Amino acid sequence: MAERSGVSRQTVSNAINNPDLLRPETLARVQQAIEHLDYTPNQAARHLRTRSSHLVGLRLSPPQEFTANMAMDRFVHALVEASREVGYHVLLFSGGRVAEGERPDPLGGYDDLLRSTAVDAFVVTDTYLGNPQTVGLAQRRAPFVAFGRPWDDAAADHPWVDVDGAAGVEAATEHLRSQGHERIAWLGWQPGSRIGEDRRAGWHRAMTALELPTAGLEAAVEDDVLAGGRAAASLLEASAPTAFVCASDTLAVGVLGALSDRGLQPGRDVAVVGFDDSQVAQVMGLSSVRQPLEEVAVHLVAALRGLLAPAHPVTAGVLLQPTLRIRASSVR
Repeated sequence: MAERSGVSRQTVSNAINNPDLLRPETLARVQQAIEHLDYTPNQAARHLRTRSSHLVGLRLSPPQEFTANMAMDRFVHALVEASREVGYHVLLFSGGRVAEGERPDPLGGYDDLLRSTAVDAFVVTDTYLGNPQTVGLAQRRAPFVAFGRPWDDAAADHPWVDVDGAAGVEAATEHLRSQGHERIAWLGWQPGSRIGEDRRAGWHRAMTALELPTAGLEAAVEDDVLAGGRAAASLLEASAPTAFVCASDTLAVGVLGALSDRGLQPGRDVAVVGFDDSQVAQVMGLSSVRQPLEEVAVHLVAALRGLLAPAHPVTAGVLLQPTLRIRASSVR
């Protein structure tokens, strides 16, 4: 390689690992030789030499039954693509087996990777208040970025990227009002989920601004299709809403089932809007709030580069706007 491009071995190494150190014409000459020889760097040797694996760790959450939410699958794919663009790869790991009835260890899997130096940094996706993952990684001085705000943790200084769920639900509520609906119900998650509370705030904010009633028009349940269907049935019986805004596509699918049981047509009789724009929503013609997960991944990878390469600036927090995908379930 060095002989073909007429430079030293150190110059070839700089072209691969530190291209900013080379003059443009020298870099171009080495890159031309690399392309001609179809050279691929030995990642194992590079790891031993630089102590950098170019791997980013992402812990997968346990699968949930009876849900329609596939947002995490889409996010993982986006993160893999964004990482690959800058020379990184994503290492997926689990928190270990969990016995029935037990709660998973929030730090399971992290310490094993930290001890082995198998990854350079982590992406954390669970950012509820007091989350032991962010606290534990910060205490261990492990580089990480988070998909999700630190919420009420004013002391948190790690980079994060999040989506404005309240704004997305507010837009969904305003859309339903534009379709002539006044009794717009909220179907959300049980208390304790800051993401759920944020999304509910968007519904309440819009209803207040539109001077529409909210009393008796909301319910909080587990994120489960059957639970969503039961809650929707109760609201239809007790409060007769003409539209539903839901914290997830999972709950919205439950609402669609409750409407079907009563011979009601989504959109024409009762409107329904979900959240996450899952493949299920797209197939079923369900209007839904879509998170810009590809953009989230790009910002997270940029933050990772800033942590691992000081030459790149780090933005403390980025809040992105979702979009509303309107389909037949919310149009009369």
